[in-house]
Amino acid sequence: MNPPRLDIPRTCLLITILFFAALVLPCFAVAQQPVPPPPPSPEAPAPAPPLAPAPESSSTSRQKSRIPPFLILGTVFNERALAFPGVEVKIRRKGEKKFRYDIYTNSRGEFAIRVPDGIEYEVVVRPKHYQQQSQIVAANMADVQKRLTFKLETSLPAKPGETK
Repeated sequence: MNPPRLDIPRTCLLITILFFAALVLPCFAVAQQPVPPPPPSPEAPAPAPPLAPAPESSSTSRQKSRIPPFLILGTVFNERALAFPGVEVKIRRKGEKKFRYDIYTNSRGEFAIRVPDGIEYEVVVRPKHYQQQSQIVAANMADVQKRLTFKLETSLPAKPGETK
């Protein structure tokens, strides 16, 4: 003998599924909404409206917004022609002893700095354990930038049996 077969009408099954979905799905929808921020406490003072910036004289605002027009940029490589990060690059006016700008190369061995035009500059690269190198840059108004490349040479004597 075969066991009795339970036949649930399809409409009853469909109604049960819809009833279950109507109860459970709204709970999931509410859980996905962000929590509203708490109301401000009564003792906290209301935030003051932002103050308007004080008017500045035309000479100070012109000095703050003026960007030097000439760009000196370059790349420093080591003796194996690989990018050399962290190298000190100093820039001074040609003929002066004091350096006016001091920067370091980034992780790709590159540097960039803006300087006033109409002046000749000396760009000096000073890495540790390498020979110092320098190049002269004429920051004239005809150009807007000058690209430099430095390939460094070691200043330490080569060890016996070592090739360059």
